[in-house]
Amino acid sequence: MRILRALVISSLVLNLTSCKKEKESANTLFGLEISQDSGKLHSGTPLSVVINNKKQRKIDSVSYRIFDKSFSSIDTNGAYEVPTNNEKLGQHVMRADVYIGKEKYSIQNSIVLLADKAPKVYTYEVLEEFPHDIKAYTQGLEFKEDVLYESTGQYGQSSLRKVDMETGEVLEKINLDPQYFGEGLTILNDKLYLLTWRENTGFVYDINNFERINSFNYQNSKEGWGICNDGEYLYKSDGTERIWRLDPETLQELDYVQVYTNTGRVRELNELEWVDGKIFSNVYTRNAISIIDPKTGKLEGVIDMTALIQRVSRHSGLDVLNGIAYKGEKDILYVTGKNWDKLFKIKISEK
Repeated sequence: MRILRALVISSLVLNLTSCKKEKESANTLFGLEISQDSGKLHSGTPLSVVINNKKQRKIDSVSYRIFDKSFSSIDTNGAYEVPTNNEKLGQHVMRADVYIGKEKYSIQNSIVLLADKAPKVYTYEVLEEFPHDIKAYTQGLEFKEDVLYESTGQYGQSSLRKVDMETGEVLEKINLDPQYFGEGLTILNDKLYLLTWRENTGFVYDINNFERINSFNYQNSKEGWGICNDGEYLYKSDGTERIWRLDPETLQELDYVQVYTNTGRVRELNELEWVDGKIFSNVYTRNAISIIDPKTGKLEGVIDMTALIQRVSRHSGLDVLNGIAYKGEKDILYVTGKNWDKLFKIKISEK
């Protein structure tokens, strides 16, 4: 019995040792090399890869996987150029499967895909000014036809509002429970979707009576910041460089893009608004609006609005630009800020 037990234990140890050796052998035999410095390259530039055959083994073929696509090379060194046009920007992992006979050895390396060029810079012209509640810590702003809806933040002060844009009068309002910090909102199919900040909870309301009809929890996204929709899907920011695409019925996070310029990532994406196929976003603490390609995450443009805060009343609670609404008028936006006493109708143009 003792002999049998010793044989079993010996067999287990041997198997574990063999597995460990097999796992280590891939990196011992091969390395995955990329030509770009630090793995950073710009969109449109092919990603050049090659296998470092450390022990000079005879390679039969190499299969690569990146951007949710597979590429094969029959070159003896696995040399290949992976196209990067129109791919999602940001951090990616490239995996290589090296085949020698029936054996497969998997190795990987990381890259960062940047935008192909710097964002365009836009300016603006103020067309009209409207009154705005100076006590509204604005988080979300959106039109449904000619009616303006707004969400506000701060613990104990968060609310959902229906507003008369011309007068600034709050026509209807509900307060969130004090444990919730209200964030962005968007309207789709007569449902109003409202985020909370760190409470890992979003709410769905009937837009006709502000009755809460559903709630949902966040999944892989960190927090709730801004939200918008394209008429089919929801798009949610979480304070990082990621914008998540959600199914509006199941509220499941389907995928995401990472927002990058030609030099690096853009974090703290806040209020979102869908405008003619692009996502317009406030970036927290910056008095500017970013224009983002929702398919790739490329930051295509920046509207410099630094001077706009000079047109509102100065007071101790005054905070940054936040709140973007769009009514379908070409190049026209409605914007405000946290505890601003004015809402602005602006026209944007390229500098």
